[in-house]
Amino acid sequence: MSKAAQLAQGSKIYIAGSASSAVTLTAVTVGPVTTLAITGHTGLANGDVITFDSNFAGADAALLNAQVAVVQNYQTGVTNDSFTVAINTLGKTITIGTAHCTPAAWTQINQIKDIKPAGAQASKIDVTDLNSAAKEFETGLIDNGSVAMTYFELVSDPGQQAALAAFIASTVSNFKVTLTGGSTRTFSGVVLKFGTLPDASVDGVQTGTFEIQISGAVTRS
Repeated sequence: MSKAAQLAQGSKIYIAGSASSAVTLTAVTVGPVTTLAITGHTGLANGDVITFDSNFAGADAALLNAQVAVVQNYQTGVTNDSFTVAINTLGKTITIGTAHCTPAAWTQINQIKDIKPAGAQASKIDVTDLNSAAKEFETGLIDNGSVAMTYFELVSDPGQQAALAAFIASTVSNFKVTLTGGSTRTFSGVVLKFGTLPDASVDGVQTGTFEIQISGAVTRS
């Protein structure tokens, strides 16, 4: 086995629920990605979905005020921890003011047997004209596809209950997959399919499937 290969065992998927406690931000550094500092060790992690309050100051504070972002590049420091968000504030005037961010609380969906993404694909736009010597194309928006999962039926599991509730309500939810090796994938999506009954057979266990249609971008952390 390649030394670079990552085992799948230990990977987990979470669905976002209600908000957790607000986290005090202590500094903001503008740039192509925005860097924020917090008082150390508050419990944020890569892949967390956070919502900023409206307490940033400065002429361009609206770029961050009340925005939703995903924690990336989380670094632990002696006094302050820091992380980045994929919001371009290069050359803008933003100060920390009394800003806070509130992370979503995650609920693990337990008893997952496998995770099978369908894969992302960009649309193909035909731009061939009468001067073209051969077919010409450009790429359009990326469709990040869907993610199908098989699970062992456990009605009492809060994560399975939350996924079913999202399916019934047709709501857009946030999901986070943590992979062995430390990387994460965070995305929004709708639960398109959820088994009405579990599969059951002689000498078998009850299993079910559900499928998430990804909506928008996937953030890698």
